[in-house]
Amino acid sequence: MSRGNATTSRPRGGLADKRRAILAGALTVFARDGYTRASIDSIAATAGVSTRTIYNHFADKTELFQTVIQESAGRAAAFQVAIIDRHLHKITDLESDLVEFGRALTRPVTSEHAEHFALVRQINAEAGHIPQAVIDVWQETGPLRVRRELAGHLRQWADRGLLHVDDPDRAAVHLLLLISASNPSLPGAVPDDREIDEMVRSGVRAFLHGYLPR
Repeated sequence: MSRGNATTSRPRGGLADKRRAILAGALTVFARDGYTRASIDSIAATAGVSTRTIYNHFADKTELFQTVIQESAGRAAAFQVAIIDRHLHKITDLESDLVEFGRALTRPVTSEHAEHFALVRQINAEAGHIPQAVIDVWQETGPLRVRRELAGHLRQWADRGLLHVDDPDRAAVHLLLLISASNPSLPGAVPDDREIDEMVRSGVRAFLHGYLPR
């Protein structure tokens, strides 16, 4: 009996390891090549598995891509939600606390999440070629989760009279856009610490100008 249990447990562990290898390899390839250009052959080579193994786990490239973006977005969102909770759970000075939050949220991406945000850039570049259901899953798992978390804090501050907010979700979008350290006129440029600090400070001031109680 014990030999039978050991025999059946090994394949399960092996299958889980293969699935993790497939997802890691697929994230690398999708982040580099995008959805339309990525091939199952390239993913298999990167993951160190056969194409047949991939099809044993996923019906097609679309299902694999959806799983990759859902899991990757979930990890990135959890990271960003932790930043929101850490910096905004208790407000002592609205402007300075928002600046510190903005700095933490917009600091250069760590290697742990670099592939995810490279994948997001690929999605934005070829959104019209990606099934809408996949886009919806990504949005719900990642950006919308982060926005809802931030909106909850803004709603609480409005209830305390710190802000005048009619629509917390829209206010969260405004804040996230205003503290972004990216420069749309210089796509791909990586801002330095001084540029990030200036963008965050000016963005927070613009946000407060629009949302402080009248």
